[in-house]
Amino acid sequence: MDLSQFERQLATQRRLDLVFRTATRFFAFLVLALLLGILLSLVIGAMPSIDKFGLGFLTSRTWDPVNEEFGALVPIFGTLVTSSIALLIGVPVSFGIALFLTELCPAAFKRPLGIAIELLAGIPSIIYGMWGLFVFAPFFAEHIQPWMLDNLGPIPIIGALFQGPPMGIGIFTAGLILGIMVIPFIASVMRDVFEVVPPMLKESAYGLGATTWEVVRYVVLPYTKTGVIGGIMLGLGRALGETMAVTFVIGNAYQISPALFEASNSIASALANEFAEADGELYLSSLIELGLILFFITFVVLGCSKLLLLKLKQSEGKQS
Repeated sequence: MDLSQFERQLATQRRLDLVFRTATRFFAFLVLALLLGILLSLVIGAMPSIDKFGLGFLTSRTWDPVNEEFGALVPIFGTLVTSSIALLIGVPVSFGIALFLTELCPAAFKRPLGIAIELLAGIPSIIYGMWGLFVFAPFFAEHIQPWMLDNLGPIPIIGALFQGPPMGIGIFTAGLILGIMVIPFIASVMRDVFEVVPPMLKESAYGLGATTWEVVRYVVLPYTKTGVIGGIMLGLGRALGETMAVTFVIGNAYQISPALFEASNSIASALANEFAEADGELYLSSLIELGLILFFITFVVLGCSKLLLLKLKQSEGKQS
């Protein structure tokens, strides 16, 4: 190969490299542009509602399309409470599943059980909603809810949470269905990050006499905390934005009550129920502002998770 041919090939490689870098930079900024475009469109669509109600929109319980009086407090309350219940249920169960699959499960069952968990993540949300409404809610109302009302209701302070008519639908049911939905996502991520822990680290801990729980607590979790928190945030994002499953079982009532068995509403279910029937600019604008609030809540949650990860990273190596 002569010098001129080598220089031509080198020039071609440089041009291809430039095209590659330009294309990847374009796609990266395209994602950012789409995000800003969505945010801008939500702000523009919500301006009539923002101009009329201001910050009072966030604190008002009223949702009266006839008189054009709207407030977002009930959907915000329902969204946050159901998502919190989902995490309280989903995170421990997912941790147990991931721990069993990576540390305790016989080798012959690891792959089938792992595939089964991943298949659960592919079930459409409307199927969860239909199952929750037609199967779980009647069973819950007949067998579980009366027991909880009789045994947990009289307990001071905590008993206030377990009040309401035993109808099977409400905030608790919606949170429970969401918890079942997010389990496959969180469990799959936790299992994958647990499997990347170098076997030598775990074998060394076992060799020093550590139990399985001690290996998980002092070796696996510190090594994979970033991935674990990422999996939890993935599940939380699914819970915050879930629509159809919540719409089926939350009751869709604009009320706030400390009782978890009472019906309520969420931002996603309110949008699903009313967006197609919104009549009037202010009504439609109020629904768009609900979407903007959900966007903001998701952004805040992700921002807090990033700050938590940074804090954990800064604290590494400070303790002896």
